[in-house]
Amino acid sequence: MTKFTISRRGLLKTSAVAGAGIAAPMVWSRPAYAYTNEPTGGTVTLGFNVPQTGAYAEEGADELRAYELAVEHLNGGGDGGMLATFSSKALSGSGINGKKVEFVTGDTQTKSDAARASAKRMIERDGAIMITGGSSSGVAIAVQGLCQEMGVIFMAGLTHSNDTTGKDKKANGFRHFFNAYMSGAALAPVLKAQYGADRKAYHLTADYTWGWTQEESIAAATEGLGWETVNKVRTPLGAGDFSQYITPVLNSGADVLILNHYGRDMVNSLTQAVQFGLKDKQVNGKQFEIVVPLYSRLMAQGAGEAVKGIFGSTNWHWSLQDAGSQAFVRSFGQKYGFPPSQAAHTTYCQTLLYADAAQRAGSFNPCAIAEALEDYQFDGLGNGPTLYRAGDHQCFKDVLVVKGKDNPTSQFDLLEVVDVTPAEQVTYPVDHPMFAGGELGKCNPGA
Repeated sequence: MTKFTISRRGLLKTSAVAGAGIAAPMVWSRPAYAYTNEPTGGTVTLGFNVPQTGAYAEEGADELRAYELAVEHLNGGGDGGMLATFSSKALSGSGINGKKVEFVTGDTQTKSDAARASAKRMIERDGAIMITGGSSSGVAIAVQGLCQEMGVIFMAGLTHSNDTTGKDKKANGFRHFFNAYMSGAALAPVLKAQYGADRKAYHLTADYTWGWTQEESIAAATEGLGWETVNKVRTPLGAGDFSQYITPVLNSGADVLILNHYGRDMVNSLTQAVQFGLKDKQVNGKQFEIVVPLYSRLMAQGAGEAVKGIFGSTNWHWSLQDAGSQAFVRSFGQKYGFPPSQAAHTTYCQTLLYADAAQRAGSFNPCAIAEALEDYQFDGLGNGPTLYRAGDHQCFKDVLVVKGKDNPTSQFDLLEVVDVTPAEQVTYPVDHPMFAGGELGKCNPGA
């Protein structure tokens, strides 16, 4: 008879046993790995999936710059950036677990199907062991689901929908960026102080998962102040011309316009609203106001003069004076010649957090990395002390309320931080109604 054994590399071998009369054919199988894309050489590959085209392409370009900088620092190049300020000292600039970090890129096109296809290609063709990126929550949710199915970690980029770590949360997915609920919780007290409790709000909302949850969150927060919601109107992503949506606002009786838009859409809708003269109107005996719940420096730069005096929230801003933020701004500025956006900050942090978790776990097994990230508390990456909560894989940290500067000193100095909302003020239970409907499930290591 013939005895079959499996070698360490997973190859099926045969050995003769005394008394065997018939030789069985030799059979070979594919190498067996403990998890998807387990590294076997001296390198490890990360997949950077960003919008290089579409409505959020500006954010995608800045994300990619930050990813390249993070890889440089992980491999010992440059000045090390936030490695020096990060509270964890597991990373030393010698790669991850002794392996040099390499990367591949994909274009999400700000479309869910395209994003899934490019992520799948990087996993299957390029051997990417982690996927990160995106500037659309629809994209993030789609790619997070794919990574759960294929057994790799997804470190979300810029995604603000409650659903990413709510009804669509996955055990293989982690989000550093804040969410729509947090924006509402941080903005509400400032809006009440600035505009009072008797207001009538009109919402224009990007018609996809982020816009829906942003509209729900900011409406709930402002109605909690006593504001009345006059109307909620959905607009297609990438509409370009928003005049047909802004015109009805003029005769609606509303005295506040809330733009639940992001990226190029926010630039266009805000610019057109100002051109229509909304900021100069008096309605209900009050000065008409515009609110942008989710801001970024890139959007402010695109909208120019239109952002002056307009309130919103942001995950991070380059003017913060903590050691981590300033180290990142210095490194990014030396490499690219201008300050980083919040999109760049969160993707840089996600890359370091993945690398740190793998280093602390001593493994690239996605389940070991997930365990190392769950309920992980850290500091030194901007925004103060931060918790990666185990129950939903959402980060909790301070949230910034910003306003468009009346007298900017440069093309980058367009937003001022008017309030730093403590993390405890924006923290909610895992089973909060806005986040209900999904189960985290179990980590999938894949192969």
